[in-house]
Amino acid sequence: MPDCIFCKIGKKEVKVLIVVESENFISFLDVQPRSPGHSLVIPKRHFDNFVSLDLNLAQEFVKICQETIKKIGRGLNANDFTLGVNEGELAGQAIHHFHFHVIPRFKHDRGGSIHSVVFNEPVESVEEIYSKIIK
Repeated sequence: MPDCIFCKIGKKEVKVLIVVESENFISFLDVQPRSPGHSLVIPKRHFDNFVSLDLNLAQEFVKICQETIKKIGRGLNANDFTLGVNEGELAGQAIHHFHFHVIPRFKHDRGGSIHSVVFNEPVESVEEIYSKIIK
């Protein structure tokens, strides 16, 4: 995608502060961090979202995420992290190029668990919802 900022980062057309890099992925410090060390892991090649990510890249992706967490943890003495993906516009995906957030957590950082992101209590039972999913 010619105008995709993350594609440009993957092609080294835009300078970022790289944490870890592999053949197909790059992790770098987020320019709008929610916490010291907040980083993004992106594929160098364009994938719109997590669901479209090539499964052949899964092991390399996990390895880059783990290396990113370990480096940030060592450098910032962080032992806790919130990890996540905003999949689609309603979930807050602003850039339509798959990206994975690695957010270090610190005592008194005023953040919450991933459960605090949304509260939309279902009116149907878990069983009813399950029956719709497994059709």
